[in-house]
Amino acid sequence: MYKSMKKIELHLHLDGCVRTSTACKLLNQENLEKDMVVDSSNSSLSEYLKKFDVPNRVMQTQQNLTLISKELIEDLKKDGVIYAEVRFSPLLHTKNGLSFNQIIDAVLEGLKDDFVQTNLILCMMRNATKEENLRVIKAASDYLEKGVVGIDLAGDESKYPTYLFQDLFNRIYELQIPLTVHAGEAASYSNIEAAINHHANRIGHGIRLIDNQELLNEVKKKKIPLEICLTSNVQTKAVSSYLHHPIKKLMEQGVLVTVNTDNRTVSNTTLSHEYELLNQYFGFSIHDFKALNMNAVRASFLSKEEKLKLLQKIS
Repeated sequence: MYKSMKKIELHLHLDGCVRTSTACKLLNQENLEKDMVVDSSNSSLSEYLKKFDVPNRVMQTQQNLTLISKELIEDLKKDGVIYAEVRFSPLLHTKNGLSFNQIIDAVLEGLKDDFVQTNLILCMMRNATKEENLRVIKAASDYLEKGVVGIDLAGDESKYPTYLFQDLFNRIYELQIPLTVHAGEAASYSNIEAAINHHANRIGHGIRLIDNQELLNEVKKKKIPLEICLTSNVQTKAVSSYLHHPIKKLMEQGVLVTVNTDNRTVSNTTLSHEYELLNQYFGFSIHDFKALNMNAVRASFLSKEEKLKLLQKIS
């Protein structure tokens, strides 16, 4: 029903979107679904993150990175997505000796398309060293407005609290690189607070914001958007069920919300399917989805001119 809608996606991990059929072919193996796709038995974010092991095994050559990126474009096109900010960490793809430039160039090559517009967000990793994450910042600075539009901090926030990365956030701010931070997903709202206190422009997930009214009011006042991923949040047990997800309450309180898939393969979802679930559990209408997509355009890391063009396309 929603496939024909022109949609925007801001929170999308490249390594979480590798087709299982492609991984099987590249690794000359069969039946990798159980290793790459979560099921109802998944108990936590830590367990969910294990599904990235196979994708990262195949994402170690330029040829494979380009192929996987091209296939993602095909999948986005089928889903009616016309703009996506695709994120990944070059740190994870150096095992065979590729340089950051080779990695980023290969992904950019695969994402070239006349219909689906994309940009990259480079991920720092919570479990990486400061020196490694500084390399990610330098790469983002080198490629800024050349296919890269921002930086993210990803990984297990329950093990590595956000406040530990303030020096890196300050460096990103100095370089004027847009920043989004995974926060308030698998751990408390304090991670959201630490992120916005250190210049985060957006928050990935951010659903624990519902637990602190004062912080919610601050996020609302500063117009900091949340990149919400409904199915992923249920699967990682960030929420106990779809009906207990705070997305509608956050919207009713005036928080800027966007809807995203997080990981199309790992979560076995599409943006159209997320819309169906929002309609099923919360009664969201076509009007609501148009408003959410307009939120996403305004929250994107595009220039003002590009945002205006995109708003015209979806209106």
